[in-house]
Amino acid sequence: MEQGKIDRINELARLAKTRELTAKELSERGVLRKEYLAEWRQSTEASLQNMVLVDEKGNKRHLKKKD
Repeated sequence: MEQGKIDRINELARLAKTRELTAKELSERGVLRKEYLAEWRQSTEASLQNMVLVDEKGNKRHLKKKD
């Protein structure tokens, strides 16, 4: 996610602490949050797919996604 978008999320969070957000700001915050979470989930899943578990016998296996 672009740094400008992250900065805007933080700016909206600060504003929400001091005053009530307008409908337009609430909508913008929701869109930015969804985008941020989607990218975070994708990054986390990629990290987990690259992990390898090693058991007591030294056998290596990759993590598998549960259905």
